[in-house]
Amino acid sequence: MTAPSADSGTPPTAATAVRLDLPGGRAVTHRDVAANGARFHVAEAGDGPLVLLLHGFPQFWWTWRHQLTALADAGYRAVAMDLRGVGGSDRTPRGYDPANLALDITGVIRSLGEPDAALVGHDLGGYLAWTAAVMRPKLVRRLVVSSMPHPRRWRSAMMADFGQTRASSHIWGFQRPFVPERQLVADDGALVAELIRDWSGPLLPEDADLGVYRRAMCIPSTAHCSIEPYRWMMRSMARPDGLQFYRRMKRPVRVPTLHLHGSLDPVMRTRSSAGSGEYVEAPYRWRLFEGLGHFPHEEDPDGFTSELLNWLGDPEPDR
Repeated sequence: MTAPSADSGTPPTAATAVRLDLPGGRAVTHRDVAANGARFHVAEAGDGPLVLLLHGFPQFWWTWRHQLTALADAGYRAVAMDLRGVGGSDRTPRGYDPANLALDITGVIRSLGEPDAALVGHDLGGYLAWTAAVMRPKLVRRLVVSSMPHPRRWRSAMMADFGQTRASSHIWGFQRPFVPERQLVADDGALVAELIRDWSGPLLPEDADLGVYRRAMCIPSTAHCSIEPYRWMMRSMARPDGLQFYRRMKRPVRVPTLHLHGSLDPVMRTRSSAGSGEYVEAPYRWRLFEGLGHFPHEEDPDGFTSELLNWLGDPEPDR
């Protein structure tokens, strides 16, 4: 399906801006599944063991377009979901704390009729993948996290590392009411393209792909819903619900974990992500991509996908 241009003057809808074909005309199935009291849009390709792909900010399922094709070709059932409030999923008035968002993810696994899944998460999707692996370990077969430390590591970096605090200035800016939402949709989502360019390494994304993300952000209510998780993450640091969540995250991750990071990531510093293995009581592998920024799966899709497939197919990940 072809989406309208960013300057068409027509407000985008989920049907036109989100339910897209894969590059090269590859087949992808779009459908909605019910989970955790909401409706979630998923894009699906292939058959085999389930690999569930979780996007970050300011993106939606489309960020995994390269991996969907490769995973399907490798014999996996690859499913990329839109998180609550984003893309083609429901925009609910509440439910954007990480514990509830993680239940969205595990609920989608159940709704897809699968006993478990390998979770692959980037940015916010990585934060939620960590959380789901702790909260529902029986539903997570393997874990792959990109560009995001373990939640407790993230919290300590935000509180004690001035360099990380400065790198996450956009998250502090999200704490203002109304203003961030207006900025994200102004000029047909121009800020979305600016953020992705600034956070990428030297391999910049194509303008056409940036246009896809701009249109998706301009779907009504998406800007508000997409930043609500970050508001919770910051405002809850000293609140009882936040303290309870981070205490809960002391439980170790007990599934094999691959942790990927770009060496030039300006949003999440390498020193903030490195060391997350202390929270994993299972095989843990750290891989740093030299010369890549915050979006290694889009900046170097072949290199990222190779690491991903090798990890998923390795019967002895503790080697």
